[in-house]
Amino acid sequence: MSEQTHADPALPVPAAPDQGATAASDTKPPAEADKKDGPAEIPTQQGPKGLRFDFNDGCRVLLPESDHPWRIRLSDLDTGNILYETTIKAGRVNSSKRYFVRFCLEVWQQDELLLKHDYSAADREVLIRFPVETLGDTIGWFAYAVKFQDEHGCRLTCAMHDKLIPLFRDAYPHIEFVGKEELDHDRFYATYAVVLFFQKGLIYDYKDRVPCDFRFVGLHCAAAYILGVDPAEARPRIFTPDDSRPIPEPYVCIAVQSTMRAKYWNNPTGWHEVVDFLKGAGYRVICIDLKRSHGQGNVWTHLPTGAEDQTGDQPLGERARWLKHAEFFVGLSSGLSWLAWAVGTPVVMISGFTHPRNEFATPYRVINYHTCNSCWNDPLAPFDRHDFFTCPRHKDTPRQFECTRLITAEQVIATIKRILGFRL
Repeated sequence: MSEQTHADPALPVPAAPDQGATAASDTKPPAEADKKDGPAEIPTQQGPKGLRFDFNDGCRVLLPESDHPWRIRLSDLDTGNILYETTIKAGRVNSSKRYFVRFCLEVWQQDELLLKHDYSAADREVLIRFPVETLGDTIGWFAYAVKFQDEHGCRLTCAMHDKLIPLFRDAYPHIEFVGKEELDHDRFYATYAVVLFFQKGLIYDYKDRVPCDFRFVGLHCAAAYILGVDPAEARPRIFTPDDSRPIPEPYVCIAVQSTMRAKYWNNPTGWHEVVDFLKGAGYRVICIDLKRSHGQGNVWTHLPTGAEDQTGDQPLGERARWLKHAEFFVGLSSGLSWLAWAVGTPVVMISGFTHPRNEFATPYRVINYHTCNSCWNDPLAPFDRHDFFTCPRHKDTPRQFECTRLITAEQVIATIKRILGFRL
């Protein structure tokens, strides 16, 4: 088996072929960049003769000093492959794979089988971490954590940013939700981190953390492969403290801001034309962005003329209420589009830098294939996420951001007209 070995869970190192785990000869805990994010220092499950094991960040085994050497074997129950086997006097063994694998752990001394443990999370404590603060990623991933609990019958804890917990907590009473600071890692049988990894555009830079590249399977479906569950798309339930309709008239929500210029609709008149069209069709147009204006340098996007201003730092439950009662939502490849999808509102998504498979399925996706497009899902076109104006293929050329600059208002309006129940 060709595996990649990491000495530190947080940092990539060169691949070491034919290794499915790492073994360390000293029994001291490994150094961690962030103790609050890492698993318990000592494996949480007790085995015979003082050995300890768990599945927190891979299969981990701690072997105390003994009169005789320990022989360890890690196998994959689903593929029948032996992933790693070694004999050591004392120390630690940690699988290189940190995503879900149904491990079999076997331990011998003097040819006596002391422990044979097949992974089973049934009625055990399992932690699934969502380390990012972004709204869309967490909404897209969360349904797969629910699938994991349903499939394994575990006692599930989900760790996520505090501002996101109210969206899910009351909708899922059988799941425990905690913030990063509240974690007690010592109680978990298994831990998984759902997060995207890529570096310099190389697909396998983090192949021990994810079984496949998210750019091939989609942003949300990547979580399914990390957790080993069915990747079929599923909406999470969203809790809204106040479920009342915010205004009596028919209205449409829009969101025009994002975190990188490549995500914006860069047609200079597009939003104004669409807002005029919607108002002419009898809708109130409500902008629910966090910021009324956003940009860098001399390139800024402002609240479109004619749109009503509901921007600001509102609770996400309040945003969900406005979206739930909207006739439809017009936005970008951003978190509010995912929130609109989660509450069941039709979503008109304007995006050229992502391929449609990257996000949830919507019949109202707007993309122009006559232009450069889908660079986000191209492993050879890496993004500089620290550069607001990153454009991997055409930065600082006349073609910069053409993927959305050449999406016309006419195309967006034609898509809106296809929405069932659209009033003309």
